[in-house]
Amino acid sequence: MKHSLVFLSCLFVMLGATVFAQDAAKPIVPTEKVELFNGKDLTGWVSHLKDKTESAMVWSVQNGVIRCVGKPNGYLRTENAYTNYKVTVEWRFTKAGNTGVLVHMTPPDKVWPLSIECQGAHAQQGDMYYWSNAKTKDFTKGNKVARKASDAEKPLGEWNTYQVVCAENTVTIFVNGTQMNQATGCSVVAGQIGIQCEGAQLEVRKVTLEPLAAKK
Repeated sequence: MKHSLVFLSCLFVMLGATVFAQDAAKPIVPTEKVELFNGKDLTGWVSHLKDKTESAMVWSVQNGVIRCVGKPNGYLRTENAYTNYKVTVEWRFTKAGNTGVLVHMTPPDKVWPLSIECQGAHAQQGDMYYWSNAKTKDFTKGNKVARKASDAEKPLGEWNTYQVVCAENTVTIFVNGTQMNQATGCSVVAGQIGIQCEGAQLEVRKVTLEPLAAKK
């Protein structure tokens, strides 16, 4: 009887821990403006790279900005998952190349995880790519949804404001205030937020999360 009680107690503890883990993994719906990058270090962020290169060699914080050397391929992502939000990234290229904002990232970590890539490549900002079988009803060819507006990126070396609005199953991209793209009927609607390391020498000075505007 004593052993049975001990077994049941352990079982209840394990079940409680499982429920807690599930609750902790639930996506956060922001209710106020939050700076995801604190300007000092990479607290709250996780690095994943295609090979075993030390993250500190790829991502660093210097003079209040996140710096990325551009290789190997991978990303820096939030620890937490989010849904129904607007994220604003202020970034610039120090050397032209490829990057992007990944939204609705779903474990496990890999290159590239189940996610929606909001393209940030030089002179191509605003396209979308859907990875690991993520889908949208707006596909016209392959896994890409091409941008709908002309290039709005600033000249190389200047700061750009890149915004992604994730509202239910719709993702909308703005570059420097110009709406570039929108995809609806997305199969993923929540997950972590990431910045790609994909060939660009890049600086990021802000990653700001905000709640969606209230519907009128």
